[in-house]
Amino acid sequence: MGDSLVWNEGLSAMSNERIFTADASSVVFGPGSTHETGARVRALGCRNVLVVTDPRIAELPPVANVVTSLEEAGVAYEIFADVRVEPTDASWNVAIAAATAGDFDGFVSVGGGSVMDTAKVANLYSTWPDDFMAYVYPPLGQGKQVPGPLKPHVAIPTTAGTGSETTGNAVFDLSSAHVKTAIAHRALRPTIGIIDPENTRTMPPMVAACSGLDVLSHALESYTAVPFNQREAATDPLKRTVYQGANPMSDVWSTRAIELCAANIRRAVSEPDDDEARAAMFLASTSAGIGFGNAGVHLPHAMSYPVSAHARDFVADGYPGDHTLVPHGMSVILTAPAIFRWTAVADSARHLEAARLLGADVRGATPEDAGEILADALIDVMKSLGMPNGLSAVGITDADLDALVSGTLPQSRLTQLSPRAVTEADYRSIFASSMTIW
Repeated sequence: MGDSLVWNEGLSAMSNERIFTADASSVVFGPGSTHETGARVRALGCRNVLVVTDPRIAELPPVANVVTSLEEAGVAYEIFADVRVEPTDASWNVAIAAATAGDFDGFVSVGGGSVMDTAKVANLYSTWPDDFMAYVYPPLGQGKQVPGPLKPHVAIPTTAGTGSETTGNAVFDLSSAHVKTAIAHRALRPTIGIIDPENTRTMPPMVAACSGLDVLSHALESYTAVPFNQREAATDPLKRTVYQGANPMSDVWSTRAIELCAANIRRAVSEPDDDEARAAMFLASTSAGIGFGNAGVHLPHAMSYPVSAHARDFVADGYPGDHTLVPHGMSVILTAPAIFRWTAVADSARHLEAARLLGADVRGATPEDAGEILADALIDVMKSLGMPNGLSAVGITDADLDALVSGTLPQSRLTQLSPRAVTEADYRSIFASSMTIW
């Protein structure tokens, strides 16, 4: 798609970035790799770890296998099983208190993105204590740099979704502002991600669907994000942002993740005993995590956060029913078709290539067709996985539009990566177009 020319365009503009970085956690991948946890933890020098999980996963084989492996390796442990799915500042503070109360020299997280992100933050604040909002990304928080390295963290995902085992991001609901925000720093990246396809056997179908759509959106967003060399150059190389924009390295991971999703997401949801499809989606999740962990995501994620905050009386099948919950992958994908229709004009070639990777026939397509073709390809996947037909199906109404826009505005960490500059009127129009999708 002529990428070499695209990447060279910024080289003459000295105020623009010319350098990108590529960071990722070490990865152990394969069936049964959970049984290596104890050996890996001990090799990192840990002798007493906090195992972080949620109440449901705590009762399932992944945690039991981790515990057995730690015991066999002679590593002491305590289990913290009070992680909240879609964590809040309050739930994070409970985990931070637990981490601070013990003499832990490492962390093992077993679960989805909520669990891994909670472990990252428990590690951060127990290692470098500070006011809770100190490390939270501006404008809601102070955006303070992490002072130094954290304790070892071995992350063991049980959903093929967030890719959090490879990233330095941790996302939560800030209850006082009714909005999601994040802490993002390279120091938060887990030391090792153990990706064991056996651990996804217990995913209910809707959990698998929402997790898989999060993977797909990660990959699409990082591939279509503003190129790194169209952004302002870093004044301090040690403070170069984690989310840099699309770059040649992130493209490798993101495009492969799109292909893997296209070929396997439907089978992984409808046929949970299909080992090949489940393993492929786990590989896609990690690949997309490396891609967006270095490029970033943009509008679908930015606009998903107020969706989660303003949905009413909706709980997806297979998720805890104790509070209204629009799963993260669902909240991301509900606005994605309208967004990609709108962003395509900024780089039609990339949007068409993304659609082709997703399985669309782009022969004879014109640049003007790019947004519609990608949106249609995405809608086909959504329909096949039983996603709700738009924001109205999760309890959001036109009366919420102003609140949805207001909830998106603080997400500058993500919105600045949009390939096309966005106004408040644009946000409102995209949300309105997403009330009903098909």
